[in-house]
Amino acid sequence: MLAPYDGGKVILAGLNYKDHAREMKMPTPKEPIIFLKPPTAVTGPDTKIVYPAQSKNLHYEAELAFIVGKTAKNIKPADSAKYILGYTCLNDVTARDLQTKDGQWTRAKGFDTFCPLGPWIETAYDWRHKAIKLCLNGGVRQASTTDNFIFDPHYLLAFISSVMTLYPGDVVSTGTPPGVGPMLSGDCVEVTIEGLGALTNKVT
Repeated sequence: MLAPYDGGKVILAGLNYKDHAREMKMPTPKEPIIFLKPPTAVTGPDTKIVYPAQSKNLHYEAELAFIVGKTAKNIKPADSAKYILGYTCLNDVTARDLQTKDGQWTRAKGFDTFCPLGPWIETAYDWRHKAIKLCLNGGVRQASTTDNFIFDPHYLLAFISSVMTLYPGDVVSTGTPPGVGPMLSGDCVEVTIEGLGALTNKVT
């Protein structure tokens, strides 16, 4: 299967789980923290995550993502649901050492294969009260629920649409729960979200 993606923008939210903010000992953001990944970062289910030579500390980040269904600009949160086509799993792969070194996130999160996405778009989906989990080589590393969102998907779509126009096929990812950590070459990483299936990739 290919990634459910057609080349649009990939916009992600940072520090968007209450339990992750507590884990990081950071204050709860008053507004969403957003950033972009390039289209070349996207890869599909059961593909390889390539560990770049520039990094020595590659991390996984399990995330719930949604796909924009129609053009959205200056949308109100109450109207956001009709602009969302459906939901899927995403792994926000990050070169943590480069993120710290650069002081911003473009290089650390922008390498080819750093955005596994899939396995499909679930169009009849309620994101509320859903479990999200990441397993590394079969062992649970991240486990939380969407009840811990600071900004929910509807708010995120509205906020992002106040900054940039969203088009059909754009991807918005909603942040990662606590437990992020390193991956090594040869590892198998699996993002599982209740009702959305599993996104599995191997590091090479």
